[in-house]
Amino acid sequence: MAFSTAAGLVLGFAIDRVAGDPRRAHPVAGFGSAANRLETLTYADRRSAGVVHEVLAVGAVIGLGLALRRGGIIATALATWTVLGGTTLARTGNAMADLLEAGDLDGARALLPSLCGRDPEVLDADGLARAALESIAENTSDATVAPLWWGAVAGIPGLLGYRAVNTLDAMIGYRNERYLRFGWAAARVDDLANLIPARLTGSLTAALAPVVGGRPGAAVHAWRHDAAKHPSPNAGVAEASMAGALGVQLGGRTQYRYGTELRPTLGEGPAPTVRDLRRAVRMSEAVQAAALLVAAVWAVRPSRA
Repeated sequence: MAFSTAAGLVLGFAIDRVAGDPRRAHPVAGFGSAANRLETLTYADRRSAGVVHEVLAVGAVIGLGLALRRGGIIATALATWTVLGGTTLARTGNAMADLLEAGDLDGARALLPSLCGRDPEVLDADGLARAALESIAENTSDATVAPLWWGAVAGIPGLLGYRAVNTLDAMIGYRNERYLRFGWAAARVDDLANLIPARLTGSLTAALAPVVGGRPGAAVHAWRHDAAKHPSPNAGVAEASMAGALGVQLGGRTQYRYGTELRPTLGEGPAPTVRDLRRAVRMSEAVQAAALLVAAVWAVRPSRA
């Protein structure tokens, strides 16, 4: 079983590298539609209702994962491909850099929503580069490192369960009027699910900083001194370590469609440029590959039971 899991993770990662996200009928989109329908039945402006929603939605997906465990390497590979988003993330980051280098701000603004929820209409070229870079940093953990980690720990149920948790957080884990209480459980479960993966991402980013001409010590320094200032206990680790590795400063005034936030600054150095965005993509790809190695080794480790 351990070898089957490790081999499935490697094969699924390879499929993602070749094909990217499924182009049609993406299972994650299907889960999102099902979760929306479930919300019409479970919604109430209470934390308890949100807990019920989380248990039903995530529990159903984990149950599906348990049923698929007998599928061996192929089932694990397909589940891994389904939940990974690292290749599409890197391709989108490079596409954003291409548009910015060509001076196509309209095209860059149209592309930004596929990376993050910022308001692209108020961003100039540097603002678009920073928004894309911060998304690359955070989603390196969410889209690849975390699912690989949970796949190594719990096989197909871990892969699918993590993606369900992360998707629900993206759907309802907001502090707005509708979801402040109902989305509380989704946000907290996602925080817990990403505690280890985010720190693995930070560690790998620091270790691999020389890949982009950075220093491991600078990445660790930014992590230790700045990550805790971020409103997310996990995104702060990924973004601060990336800022330190690249030698740039992230954070500051951040404009979303629902309003403006003044985010704490992460790292020391100038604001990121298009060149730094390309460096961030290279770092993301290196961290993803290293995370696969860690996950495969963890999956086949001798049991201590």
